[in-house]
Amino acid sequence: MYAAETLPGGALDGDRLARRNALVLAVAQALGGANTIIVVTTGGIVGAMLAPDKGLATLPITVMVLGMWAGTLPLGALARRFGRRIALQIGSALGVLAGVIDYLAVMRGGFALFLAGAFCAGLYAAAVQSYRFAAADTASAKFRAKAVSWVLTGGIAAAVIGPQLIIVTKDLLPPFLFAASYLGQAGLALLAAGILTAVRMPAPPPKGAGGGRPLGEIVATPRFITAAACGAVSYAMMNLVMTSAPLAMLACDHSVTDATLGLQWHVLSMFLPSFFTGSLINRFGVERVAVSGLMLICAAAGVALTGTSLVHFWTLLVLLGLGWNLAFIGATTMVTQCHRPEERNKVQAFNDFLVFGGMALGSFSSGQLLAVSGWAAVNEVVIPATIAAAALLLWRQLRDHRAAA
Repeated sequence: MYAAETLPGGALDGDRLARRNALVLAVAQALGGANTIIVVTTGGIVGAMLAPDKGLATLPITVMVLGMWAGTLPLGALARRFGRRIALQIGSALGVLAGVIDYLAVMRGGFALFLAGAFCAGLYAAAVQSYRFAAADTASAKFRAKAVSWVLTGGIAAAVIGPQLIIVTKDLLPPFLFAASYLGQAGLALLAAGILTAVRMPAPPPKGAGGGRPLGEIVATPRFITAAACGAVSYAMMNLVMTSAPLAMLACDHSVTDATLGLQWHVLSMFLPSFFTGSLINRFGVERVAVSGLMLICAAAGVALTGTSLVHFWTLLVLLGLGWNLAFIGATTMVTQCHRPEERNKVQAFNDFLVFGGMALGSFSSGQLLAVSGWAAVNEVVIPATIAAAALLLWRQLRDHRAAA
């Protein structure tokens, strides 16, 4: 009935299947994306309550990031073996498990158990991040950037759903703060699993079928190198500054409310542009849009170096989110141009392994860099990294133009 499910793209049906999948995955993104927000918002607080040493309070968030990084390659292998939809549903099951484990950890006062739940939450986050590639699987080349953008619009709803769930549920099971919130997290993952049953994806290749070119050959191509560099730098630098900014704001005598509002605007600027980023890529080209995003991240760091007023912090956070959106969607689109249909799962998984490795590096280094060298040093790292990635993109574009001439 769904012949396009076994084909590499959705061009045969005018991208009808791709549009449908993108909308379904956007809803799943709204529910699954709240998982990360809930863990990041509550993990440090619960960690401080459960950890034997207060210095380990933020370890649950670190463990979640490690889980996200560790989950990329296994999820890619599952998608190759059983199909994309099965891999995504396994991710949803891990999301349910994460919420249940963290609920039990809070009820029993077990820090090690809480870390296990945080790791499962990271594995689920890796699956949620792959939704953007799943949307591109059935899309034509023309619609691919828009499909990725549509999925990321779900992040706008996630930014509302996650905090509101915490507010409503945090005190429902006194005296166990956030215990009900983790049950709510499990419920969101279960609901996302139900939504994902509406996704129709290409079937996995039959047993014995070739898997395309060796991974080493693909990742050595200039297009993949530039795509992965753009994705890794944009995510790592965004995370480096975003993680440090609230602490820097408090150190500069701004209030917790000021920092919270700044992060709210940052999250909105990360996902609101998704409504038009795909159209910008189709009109101006993926390289130009990605370079523009990297330069906006660089500009955000420049704003941070000019002052520490509230206006400076809020402006840099908005520019940071906008730049991440353009660079990350651009990088994702470029990755989809690097592989053949039978190669997509292994290439996309390896790309995310690199990207979220960069994110982990940004998370781990931000606090230490801020504490040892200060807020200015955090932003001074961003400028050369983004300029180098942008230069690599421009070099590859010039190289392609010369080859085509």
